[in-house]
Parts: sequence; structure tokens; C-alpha cells
Amino acid sequence: MLLKEIEAFLEEDVGHEDYEEIVPYTSCKAEIQVKEEGVLAGLEEVKQIFDYLSVQYSTEFEDGARLKSGDIILTSSGAGAKILKAERLVLNFLGRMSGVATLTDRCVNEVRAVNERVLVAGTRKTTPGFRKYEKKAIAIGGGDPHRFGLYEAVIIKDNYIKLMGLESAVKRAKEKVSFTKKIEVEVESVEDALSVAELDVDIIMLDNMSAAEVQTCVKLLNERAVRDRVLVEASGGIDMANIKEFASTGVDVISIGMITHSAKWLGFSMNVV
Repeated sequence: MLLKEIEAFLEEDVGHEDYEEIVPYTSCKAEIQVKEEGVLAGLEEVKQIFDYLSVQYSTEFEDGARLKSGDIILTSSGAGAKILKAERLVLNFLGRMSGVATLTDRCVNEVRAVNERVLVAGTRKTTPGFRKYEKKAIAIGGGDPHRFGLYEAVIIKDNYIKLMGLESAVKRAKEKVSFTKKIEVEVESVEDALSVAELDVDIIMLDNMSAAEVQTCVKLLNERAVRDRVLVEASGGIDMANIKEFASTGVDVISIGMITHSAKWLGFSMNVV
């Protein structure tokens, strides 16, 4: 975390009041406990927040650890005012990031039961201002973060195609961006996927297509001998109920907005002992 990020998060929660004049400066010890099973994420950020506030801590856990209900993941000691100042912020980091990591882990396990080569990736459907932490949580959960922003790769989506036309959009992307960036095109039909495959792009995203349509598309790409030179990504409408079905279609990547926008927070509490 950057210093300015820690300070901005604390300012958002504590405000401009001198919180340390309200809460006693008495030395104390506090434990952070998890309330349910899951995958731990956000611990490194918690350490950095405590370091900033000069709070001592000890832990036997690391990000990525599998948690069971009742685990004490960290013990802190220091001024009570400092520890309580950090309480909600550190619990928010742990709850949100561990929730994303846990849901990602579940999706990855479902996919690996069918095909170990298929990647589970996130999307840009993230909380404003918290994207890098949610993307990190995806990686901790065993997933691929996908692009962090528009600057990392070119994805030509439906609205781009409506504005520019498919071939024109791909041509302009190749003219304007560095060779180091991949070009991906989003399509919503088998016919469009086959057309895009002839345009020498890096990735074809099959968006909001059924698993049967995705499987047909992969089969036809194989028959046309273009499958080996393009990655195929399935996205849209994928959840825990159908992820195995999509994993069996032959795609390379399954991207799921659900692992960020619908992840349930993992429960944590801080208790002064």
C-alpha cells in the first residue's frame, strides 16, 4: 500500500477529529478472529496499517491460508486508541478481500474438477478505489486478475463495434497500440466469432453465449485450423450453477464478474482481551 492510500482510508473512516483524544491511550491487547471457513486475504494490508499506527502484532498466518471458524489470525498490542482507530479499517480489508478470495477459490475448484487448464479470471466490475485489492484477492484465491484497466489490453466490445464496425475497430487498434498489448474482441454469436478469428486477434471473448454455443464455436474454430493461434474466453451469465458446464466446452479462460461484484464478505471480529 502507498502511504497516501493508508492515510486516505483512515481519513475516510476517522475524519478530521483527533480520535486519540477520545479513546484512552491505555496499553491493551486485541485479537482478530475469523467467524467462518474461507481463504485469508488482506493480511499484508492489515500489517501495513498497524505499522503506520505503530501497533505491534504477531501472526502465524499468511495470505492464502485456509481458515476455519474460530481461528485467531492476528494478535495486536499497543495503545488502545491506536488499535481501536484501526479496528474497522483492518476488518473491512480482511472481510472484503477474504470474501473475494474465498469465492474465487470455490470457482477455481469447480473448474479444476473438469479441466485443470482453464483459467478463472476476474473483470473490471470492481469497487471504485478498491480495484487493486480486489484483483489481488482474486490472485490469492487462485484466479487470474484479468486486465487492471483499459490501459493494459485492448478489448473491443459491442459498443466499440457499433461505433466503428468490427474490421475497422480491429485495424485501428493494431495501428495505434503497441505490439506488446494483446487485442481481444467480444462477440455474441458463433458467426461473429468465426469472422473475428480471421482478423488475427489474440483473444476472442464469447459473451453471454450458452455453454452449448460456446462448445460449438470452439469445435468450428478447431475445424478451421485457427484454434491454436487464438485464446478463447467465455464470459457473461456464468455462476456457480453452470461454471462446470462452461469449463467442459474447451475454452481457455472463464471470466466472472460475480467473484468481485457478488462476493460475500468473510466474517471477522476484533476483541480486546
